[in-house]
Amino acid sequence: MSTSLSPSSPRSPARPTWQRSLQAAVRDLDDLCHRLNLEPPAGPRPPGHEFPLLVPREYLEKIRPGDPRDPLLLQVLPQPAEDMPTPGYTPDPVGDLAAQTAPGVLQKYAGRALILPTTSCAVHCRYCFRRNYLSPDFFDPGPESSGPTRHPIRQRLQQALAVLRSDPSLREVILSGGDPLMVDDALWASWTQDLVQIEHIETLRIHTRLPVVIPSRIDERFLEWTDALRIPLVMVLHANHPREIDGALEEALTPLRRRGVVLLNQSVLLRHVNDDADVLAELSRRLLQAGVLPYYLHQLDRALGTAHFAVSDQQAKAIVEELRARLPGYLVPRLVREEPGRPHKTPLA
Repeated sequence: MSTSLSPSSPRSPARPTWQRSLQAAVRDLDDLCHRLNLEPPAGPRPPGHEFPLLVPREYLEKIRPGDPRDPLLLQVLPQPAEDMPTPGYTPDPVGDLAAQTAPGVLQKYAGRALILPTTSCAVHCRYCFRRNYLSPDFFDPGPESSGPTRHPIRQRLQQALAVLRSDPSLREVILSGGDPLMVDDALWASWTQDLVQIEHIETLRIHTRLPVVIPSRIDERFLEWTDALRIPLVMVLHANHPREIDGALEEALTPLRRRGVVLLNQSVLLRHVNDDADVLAELSRRLLQAGVLPYYLHQLDRALGTAHFAVSDQQAKAIVEELRARLPGYLVPRLVREEPGRPHKTPLA
């Protein structure tokens, strides 16, 4: 597998727009408050040393200035509640570590393998269920890195290919993270050339939030990669609120739809963000306008530091019942919870 050039090399192509956007993301709490016309938090600073603030400016522009309760802001703003221990909330709430069969390869469900090539993301969502047990450099520091043949992402992807080749029961490969679209398209192109040679692999699925927060991630290089892919591609986006779906995202998704990429969305039910049938109904409608079908509505994975986002099962079921009364069935996401050791996600309604 060829090695990418260093970003500082004079022979390197211009960095993609999405990487420049990521470099310009807001990483400082005072800067965030200043940009949004908010008062800086009083008293001890919210936690952030292990899971620091990270908000792309494209996402920041969707947040209402001067509104400390804005549902998009609440998804990315560190809160003192993150430091409060809560019974039942653990660093690994869905049993990822126990399901790991090789570095960055998880096998939980029949016929599928989940690959985590990187822990890096374009936005740090405060409810993230993998916020605790993976250090920022567990796999790779992100798209800024470059270098020698012993590239951490390359190593893990090569190890993943060995796992995939050895198990003919596998039919689908799922790329997650972190966010797999943080990985450079050239690396994916090289890796998937090997992947499609494995006869029993029939589908590639990508779980990503990156196009929602930086729509320019779906660029010509990425589209060229999808054109070259010889197996069906499913992209599962992660949007939680209708205001996350805008014209820029719709424009970015249009060429994917035209190429036959299956576009789905999964959301997390979050207190004070989208725990309301009106909000979720509008989200489903906006997704459809963008050519995306609702897939899952997840109950919160009980990761340490996320309890303030929890919504009761009773309320969650009532919300879904109201959605069923308002929307056609194809616009009602399935309410589920992921539980360690179960052979599938657990339906709740």
